[in-house]
Amino acid sequence: MSPAAKKSRPKSSAASAPRRVKPPAPEPVADGKARCGWVKLTNPLYVHYHDTEWGVPEHDDRALYEKLILDGHQAGLSWETILNKRENYRRAFDGFVVERVARYTPAKVERLLLDAGLVRNRQKMNAAVTNARAFLEVQEEFGTFDRFLWRFVDGAPLQPRLERMNQIQPRTAVSDALSKELLQRGFKFVGSTIIYAYMQAIGMVNDHLTTCFRHGPVHKLGSKRGRA
Repeated sequence: MSPAAKKSRPKSSAASAPRRVKPPAPEPVADGKARCGWVKLTNPLYVHYHDTEWGVPEHDDRALYEKLILDGHQAGLSWETILNKRENYRRAFDGFVVERVARYTPAKVERLLLDAGLVRNRQKMNAAVTNARAFLEVQEEFGTFDRFLWRFVDGAPLQPRLERMNQIQPRTAVSDALSKELLQRGFKFVGSTIIYAYMQAIGMVNDHLTTCFRHGPVHKLGSKRGRA
């Protein structure tokens, strides 16, 4: 074939199409610290959540309401999905100030369902408002939601001292009892499995594995609370 013939040959669409460059995979955290096996080391938000928040005893009512709603919205999804959207939730739900959420109207719920930064599930959105109103009723009766919750573990975190991931239970007798009472009080998306995840998150139980670098510090936090 002559040079002229080569010159006139049309280029294939495959040759002219821009090449897609696959972005590099995120690097996992490599700080030498042993963590619970469920932590996704390539997601800094996930690592930070595990290292600073999960299992730490929580007693602030605003934070307790926030975590109750987020755990309910996780139902059927991964916690990573919710964690990645948490700042969107805080913005959309007025910082999870329970008195404000309790006043949400159906029109407000419809606006939330248009927010792409949230899990747009109507039942879960309505439950957030229903739960805010039930939450206020509990506060009225017990003084704080914190006081209502922590009586289920006698005011101090449970310390099961688990060594392996397969020892972590999806629900317990305590989560069954707490779930039952919440349901009786009108709360939604508070089944026993959701509530056990909630108990883990707010430190009612220390399910950090004994091999995890956070087990000891979280255990000490629970012991201090128990002595108070």
